[in-house]
Amino acid sequence: MKHFLIVVDMQKDFVDGALGTKEAVSIVPSVVKKIEEFDGEIFATLDTHGENYMQTMEGRNLPVPHCIKGTEGWELDKAVAAALEKKGYTPVEKGTFGAAQLPAMVMNACAGEPCDIELIGLCTDICVVSNALLLKAIFCESPISVDSACCAGVTPEKHLAALETMRSCQIEVK
Repeated sequence: MKHFLIVVDMQKDFVDGALGTKEAVSIVPSVVKKIEEFDGEIFATLDTHGENYMQTMEGRNLPVPHCIKGTEGWELDKAVAAALEKKGYTPVEKGTFGAAQLPAMVMNACAGEPCDIELIGLCTDICVVSNALLLKAIFCESPISVDSACCAGVTPEKHLAALETMRSCQIEVK
């Protein structure tokens, strides 16, 4: 069985930048450890916006410019980036919550073999849940899990609510 780890949006703006939280900062060591110990293929999503962010639907609903490509806030957290570089990974840029191309990338990497998929990262209630449900829709017979100790939400309450949503959709919450 092939094993895949999806590291979701562990970028500076979500950790300690424009949309950072103390909860996001606190998961960085656990995320780094998970990456270092993972035996399988790793994909890392990157929330990626342009200078026109404020004119987008997301920008109108969340008027905080973040993860503008080429800025420091778009870059991966330094500790996470170092762990990913050491292990090797495939970056996946996405312009919205879910990475629409991710299921096809994982499918291609599976090459017809059974696989399991684990997700970690930020934010539990936005991009982690979006990508988990996107993958579950395609890989309905594959075990999909999320490590709650390696995730943080916009608020602790929204983190817990997203974990419950994923449990309801048969995603294992560790």
